[in-house]
Amino acid sequence: MRNYLYKLFCIIFLLFFAILLIPERFTASLNAGNRYKYLYEGLPFEMPFIDHPQFPPNEVNLKDYGGIADGMYINTEVFEKAFKALSEKGGGTLIVPSGIWFTGPIVFRSNINLHLEKGALILFSSDFNLYPLVKTVYEGLDTYRCQSPVSGRNLENIAITGEGSINGSGEAWRPLKKDKVTESHWNKVVGAGGVLKDSNYWFPSEKSLLGESLNANTPNGRFSDEDRLSFKDYLRPVMLSFIECKNVLLEGVLFENSPSWNIHPLMCENVIIDNITVRNPAYSQNGDGIDLESCVNSIIVDCVFDVGDDAICIKSGKDEDGRRRARPAVNLIVDNCKVFKGHGGFVVGSEMSGGVRNISVSNCQFLGTDVGLRFKANRGRGGVVENIYINNINMFNIATESFLFDLYYGDKSNPDDIPPVDETTPVFRNIYVKNLISRNAKRAMFFNGLPEMNINNIHVENVVITAVTGAELSELERIKLTNIEIIPETGPALILNNVKDMQVNGFKYPEQLTEAVRITGNKNKTIQLPKAINKNNIVENLK
Repeated sequence: MRNYLYKLFCIIFLLFFAILLIPERFTASLNAGNRYKYLYEGLPFEMPFIDHPQFPPNEVNLKDYGGIADGMYINTEVFEKAFKALSEKGGGTLIVPSGIWFTGPIVFRSNINLHLEKGALILFSSDFNLYPLVKTVYEGLDTYRCQSPVSGRNLENIAITGEGSINGSGEAWRPLKKDKVTESHWNKVVGAGGVLKDSNYWFPSEKSLLGESLNANTPNGRFSDEDRLSFKDYLRPVMLSFIECKNVLLEGVLFENSPSWNIHPLMCENVIIDNITVRNPAYSQNGDGIDLESCVNSIIVDCVFDVGDDAICIKSGKDEDGRRRARPAVNLIVDNCKVFKGHGGFVVGSEMSGGVRNISVSNCQFLGTDVGLRFKANRGRGGVVENIYINNINMFNIATESFLFDLYYGDKSNPDDIPPVDETTPVFRNIYVKNLISRNAKRAMFFNGLPEMNINNIHVENVVITAVTGAELSELERIKLTNIEIIPETGPALILNNVKDMQVNGFKYPEQLTEAVRITGNKNKTIQLPKAINKNNIVENLK
C-alpha cells in the first residue's frame, strides 16, 4: 500500500511539473473550455458553442529550416518547408521568432497554428510576379485575383496567433487619389514611379491602369487568360483568404496594410476573431477590415479596426452568383470592438444575395467612421437580411449617418420605375437596435427602403443622437421607436416618407425646433400627428 501511494505521489508530482513546462500557448488552449460562454448569455437565437481549435503538441521554428529574419532574405521556401514538415507530423505550432520575415505568399495546411512571437513581423514582398492569378471570389462574384499573401482552402483547425504583426505591403498595390492625401504624400508616391490617370489618380503600373480602363475588377468570363495577364497588377488580392475552412482562429496579431480587403473568411465554419488589430490608411481603396462572407458560427470579440473602407462587414455573395451559391451568413456574435476610421463601423452588404441572419452586435464603439451602423443593398441583389440584434453602441464624430439603410447603394436606375418583386428583390426585416448613443453625426438616421419591398419590422429603442440634421425614414412598414431623443441643429427631428404602421412611444427633440415631425408622401395616411406636444417635448403614441 505504501509503495502504491509513493508511486501515485510521483506521478502527480511529474504531471504538475510537466504542466508548468508546457508553453503558455498550449496551456491557454487546454484551459480554453468556457472562454466565450459569456457571449451566449441571453443570445436571442440558437447558436452552437464554439471555441479554439486544438493542435498537436508538435512545434517547429522557422529558423530550423534556414529562415533569416533580416527583412531582406526572401523566406517563401522556408515557410513552405516548415508548413510541410509540420503537416507531415500531424500538425502543431509553427513558431515565427522576433525579426522581419520577408516573404512571398504563404499557403496554409490543416492542423497548424502559425504563432508570431513578440517582435515578429511577416512582411510580404511587393514583387507582383510572386502572386499568380487564381480563381477565387471577390466582391461576391466568382472571379480571378492575384494569390493572397496568406491563403488556405478546404482546411480544418488553422490559426494565426501571438503578439506579432503581418504587413501586406499594400501601398505597392493600391491606386491612390490625389484628393485623399497631403500634397507631400502625393508627390512622394508619384515621384517613386507608377503612372497617372487624369493627373490626379495614381496607379502602380501600366497593367494596373489598363485594368481600371477596362473596368476589369471582377473579370470572370469577359476576358481570356491572356487578357487577364495583361492587367494582372490591377487584380489586387485580399491579404488573408481562407475559403471553406472549418475551425479558424485569429488571435492577438496585428494585420495591416493589405493590397485590398484585409481579412476574408469565405464559406467557413466556426470562425473566431479574438483581440486582433486591423489597420489600413484612411485613404486605402477597398481597404476593408474584415469581410466575413457566407460563414456559419462566428465570433468577433475585443478587436480594434482602423481602416480605409468598411470595418466589420458581413456578406454572402452578389447577385446571381450569390443566389446560386445560396450560402447565407448565419450565427455571428460581435462584442466589444472599437472602430476608428472606416466607411462603416458594422456593415451588412452590399453583397448579401445569399442572405444574412442571426447576428448579435453589442458593446461596440465607432469613433470617427463615415457611417456607424450601415445596411446596404440594391435592386438585383435578392437575399434576405433578418434577425439582427444590436445593443449598447456608442458613436462619436460620425461623418454621415449614425444608422443607415441604403437600398439604392450604387443604383443608378430611375427611382420612379418600380419593378415587380421577384428573386432579385432584397429583403431587410426583423432588426432590433437598442441603447445607442451618437454624438456629432451629420444626420441622425437615414432609412431609404424600396417602395416595392419596404424595410419591415424595425425596432429602435433607447437612443440619443446629436446631429446636424434629424432622422429621415422612407418606405418602411412596421417600425417602432421607443424612448428616442434626436437633437438636430436644423430642420425637423424626424421626417417620414411613406411609412406605414408606425408606433412612437417617447420621442424627444429640442424645444427650439419649430417642427418636430414632418410627414411627406404618406399615401395610405396611416400616420397622424397629435394635435399638441406636451411640455416635455415628447410625442406619445404616434401611429
